[in-house]
Order: sequence, then structure tokens, then C-alpha cells
Amino acid sequence: MEIATTIEAWLFQDNVPVTMLFVGIVLLSYLLEDLAIVTAATLAVQDQMSTSLALMAIFVGISSGDLGLYWLGKAAKKVRFLRYRLFRYQRARSLQRKLHQQAFMTIFIVRFIPGLRTIGFTLSGFLDVPKARFFIAVLTATSLWTGLVFGSFFQLGSMQWFQDNPMSWLLIPVGLGLMLLLNKLITKTWLRNSYDPAR
Repeated sequence: MEIATTIEAWLFQDNVPVTMLFVGIVLLSYLLEDLAIVTAATLAVQDQMSTSLALMAIFVGISSGDLGLYWLGKAAKKVRFLRYRLFRYQRARSLQRKLHQQAFMTIFIVRFIPGLRTIGFTLSGFLDVPKARFFIAVLTATSLWTGLVFGSFFQLGSMQWFQDNPMSWLLIPVGLGLMLLLNKLITKTWLRNSYDPAR
């Protein structure tokens, strides 16, 4: 995505104010979350911003994006045509029941599976999943994912041998590759164990 690449390149320029780094990471997280996390960890390793501020920028970006999707679903519910089309189908009514009965677990799982987040969180708003349950699930999952990924890349980037290595710029592409593999692994194992595809 060209806009994400442009924002990322801008973040690594010299003399970018910390406030703008914070805003840039938040914006980048709206486009590509994983890239935003690795970029924030790299900026923290390079001492361009503090670790706590980089983590906060990621958390604010990801959680506000997730909440935005929920409110988008709420707004879409007011469109009569969409409401009529969705609730005509038995599958939609069964999905609504499942989301209400197992809201926390379903939202938590959706957070970790690429490709399901946008539709899952928007549907949560559309199908009236209780706000408190949605927010708690999203904030818990975001904290876990951000802490795990950011912490891993920050530790790796902070190692002396890594900093002295001329190939340290590979942290971002290698990090993204590893995260994609992890997402695929989570998708295959979690979806296979949690949902019966025949249903």
C-alpha cells in the first residue's frame, strides 16, 4: 500500500518531532497494523521516541481503529436496505445469536485472524453486541497482541550484536514476514479448532 510506505518512510526521516511520530504511528496503524507495530518498535530501539510513547501510539491507533469499525457497523444499521438484506437470511440471525452468546471469545479470536477483523468488528456494531463486552474484548486482545509483537521486536532490536550489524535495517521486512506466518498459523489452528466449516 503506497500511502503506508510513504508514512513509514516519513517516520524515519531525521528531526521528525515526537508528536508527529506519535500521530504517524496512529495513522499507519489504520492502514497496516503489523507494519505500524514493527515501525514503532524500530523507532523506540533507535531512541527516536520512548518505548512507552511508541507502545501508547500503537495501542491508541489499533484500539481506536477497532472501535471505529464497531461504530461504523452501528451507523450502517440505520440504513434500512442493509438491515432488511441481512436479516432476511437465517445465517445472519444465527450469527447474531452466536455473537451475543459468545461475544467476548468470538471478538477476541477475530482480533487475531487477518481478514476477519474488519467484517467481524463492523458486524459486531451492526448486530448490537453490547458495547462493554466488545470494548473489553478488543482492549484485552489489543494489549496482548501489541505487547507480544512490540516486545519481541524491541528486544531483538535492542541486542548489541543486532545494532552493530549493517543488516539491521532488515528488522522491518523480516518482522512483517514473521508476523504474516504467525497470523497464518493462528488462522489455521484456531479456525480449525474453533469452528466447524460445514456449519
